[in-house]
Amino acid sequence: MHSVFGRSLSLAIVLSALFLLTPAVPRVAAQGGEPLSFAIRGATIVPVSSPRIENGTVMVSHGLITAVGKDVTFPQETWIIDGKGLTVYPGLFDSFTDIGLVASAPSTGGESAGRSQQGQPQSQATSRGPDDRPGAMPWRDAAGEATLSDKRVETWRDSGFTTVVSAHTGGIFPGQGAVLVLGGQRNGDMVVKSPVAIPVSLQPLGNFTSFPGSLMGTLGYVHQVWLDVDWSTKAETIYDKNPRGVARPRYDRTNSALADALEDHALVLIPANNTVQIRRSFELVDRWHVTGAIYGGQMSYEVADEIAAKKLPVLVDLKWPEADKDADPDEVPSLRTLRLRDRAPSSPAALAKAGVRFAFYSGGITAPKDILKAAKKSIDAGLASDLALRALTLSPAEIFGVADRLGSIENGKIANLIIADGDLFDEKTKIKNVFVDGHKFTIHEPEKPKDPPKGDLTGKWKLSYTTPEGTEESTADLTMARDGSLSGTVSSKRGTQNILSGSLSTDKFTFTINVVLDDGPADAVFTGTFDGTTMKGNIHVVGIDIEFTGVKAPTRSIASEGSTNSQGIVR
Repeated sequence: MHSVFGRSLSLAIVLSALFLLTPAVPRVAAQGGEPLSFAIRGATIVPVSSPRIENGTVMVSHGLITAVGKDVTFPQETWIIDGKGLTVYPGLFDSFTDIGLVASAPSTGGESAGRSQQGQPQSQATSRGPDDRPGAMPWRDAAGEATLSDKRVETWRDSGFTTVVSAHTGGIFPGQGAVLVLGGQRNGDMVVKSPVAIPVSLQPLGNFTSFPGSLMGTLGYVHQVWLDVDWSTKAETIYDKNPRGVARPRYDRTNSALADALEDHALVLIPANNTVQIRRSFELVDRWHVTGAIYGGQMSYEVADEIAAKKLPVLVDLKWPEADKDADPDEVPSLRTLRLRDRAPSSPAALAKAGVRFAFYSGGITAPKDILKAAKKSIDAGLASDLALRALTLSPAEIFGVADRLGSIENGKIANLIIADGDLFDEKTKIKNVFVDGHKFTIHEPEKPKDPPKGDLTGKWKLSYTTPEGTEESTADLTMARDGSLSGTVSSKRGTQNILSGSLSTDKFTFTINVVLDDGPADAVFTGTFDGTTMKGNIHVVGIDIEFTGVKAPTRSIASEGSTNSQGIVR
């Protein structure tokens, strides 16, 4: 560090130590007291957009990268972070998720859905046809609803993720996606660009007694929506030029929202996981006359050259297909199912070989620490490690049009950085610090179980309890690591929440989720004991304690390869 005289030197040393050694205290905003300008010196720099730099320096000022290289000069008052033995990477980018969005899911009834006196969506009425716009809520803007109060923001950031493309789920047109950074002093600080995506789900709504209750009905309905958007756009243009003596076009909220998003060059995201769906997506892009991208893509190993010919980018779901945790052990899966499980991780390598632009997204992965493990499987299946890193950094930035400000370590870009003590895909590597917009966040290590677990909580559990609103049930889908750490989800009438942290120590468990109540998000902490097939314990939320019991769901037959997930993707 450059010399400073007198008290200034002592103060600088103390504050520098605080900057590097700030204790891990849970908080939403960046840790206070850090300087506006600093340099990470003597580290291995992995810019992604150019070759790695040994013993290099990254200079950051006012949230932006101002210099990168071996011989970087900086002002005398610059704060120095010693990077010896460490590696600096761009912050990781989850290219399709709902991180940062905690609002309760609305009715999928679109504009025809009724509303209660409090303005909350009621259950969906039977649709009379496309004019009802069932499942259409494209006006829901992730940028306007993004919030730092989503506890997953911190857990994703602790695993090195600084950026996401976030969008609501539920319905056929669930909303518009935005590029968000996982930090800031207020919610608006999260937004980088919006809208960037219009996700579409082809999951039929309801059943054959309602519309659209089948895949054919859904495809027809979506096509009609795009036709209506095109017609209304042209009609409004003509009317605006000469409104006198002409009946004004009818306003349609769905058409207006989609037209505005398309005008802003938002990508239409089409679900396609197997070969049939991927080939169908080619026809849909042409028929809909939109700029599209595929999400899912796990069977791309069969059609990578065809995707390349269509020049469609692919968002690859890192939740690789696997046997259901509660599958009947005597049930023999089909050869096709086994082949998909074996070859799905090879799809990124096939896409890279064919020259297809692709990026990774977390999909159904609920513990962010497992995302890099899943990406490592694609490396083991033939993908070059530098391309795997690119699929988690620069490639999603390119696909969503923000590569001029994110995705790599370059002069002038946003200072979203991570510092690690080794190769990012090495399971032993630890992420030491994360920077979002140049603000430093210390990693919060989850508390490890004190004693070895007795048994395994992995599987689906039916939980029963009584709240002030009456008797309720929920389903906990748990995954336990060998050390007793827990991850998974809890699903109830309030939606599906990720487990933020949890563990099993001997026969005692604890896990925490974040639920949205009338007063806003709140932690619900489950604690209790487990005896192999049953559990009992207590739920503590907003000062209230609720007793609950749980039973393990019975073993069931392995789902067929054609089963459908929540995004309408056949696995």
